[in-house]
Amino acid sequence: MDWVENENPDILCLQEVKIQESEIPFDLIYLNDYHSCFNTSERKGYSGVAVYSKVDLGNIKRKLNFSRFDAEGRLLEIEFPGFILMNIYIPHGARDKSKMSYKMDVFRKLQGYLDKRRAKGENIVLAGDFNVAHEEIDLARPRENINNTMFTFSERMQVGKILKLGYLDSFREFHKEGENFSWWPYYRSARERNIGWRIDYIFVSDSLKKNLKDAFILSDVIGSDHCPIGVEINPD
Repeated sequence: MDWVENENPDILCLQEVKIQESEIPFDLIYLNDYHSCFNTSERKGYSGVAVYSKVDLGNIKRKLNFSRFDAEGRLLEIEFPGFILMNIYIPHGARDKSKMSYKMDVFRKLQGYLDKRRAKGENIVLAGDFNVAHEEIDLARPRENINNTMFTFSERMQVGKILKLGYLDSFREFHKEGENFSWWPYYRSARERNIGWRIDYIFVSDSLKKNLKDAFILSDVIGSDHCPIGVEINPD
């Protein structure tokens, strides 16, 4: 709560909130007078996303038309003046890769959807936890993880396909250097040693490139195994 008050974001996206909408406390629904919306999983204590906004929320969609994904409350799509925000939580795929085919199906569905939206000339901001490190620069130990979930070739290709559709990795527009991570395992003091991964992204359609003023990772903010990331986009 203190961080939200101090950072004062215009729009705040959360993933993996792990709570049913009916269980959310009153002060978190009306957090600092933000407008809020939620998409929670049918399975209790699992997944879920939320958006808080100082700007009135336009039309809200919660489905990608993929039944398993939709039942897990992993998407919020909101119309704002001048752009459409998509807050997404991509499945992990499981350490043993037992859910990898599901993850790939989600990416394919998402890519088809993104292609259609861009073809309409819409400005898209796609933010969330993608559970993939795209390039070797995006994790501390690429060689050791080359065959591990979140860094397999097939997963990395999915991020590449989003870029080829005409979307920009906002952080890489401003920062080309390594050792910029957004998630760290809890074990072996990984965060203190910065043994991390960059698996959280904010992609923007290339039509918004001229409006993109900054992108950042707030690695000093604790409270989760992830840290906040953000962008500054100025309106026309």
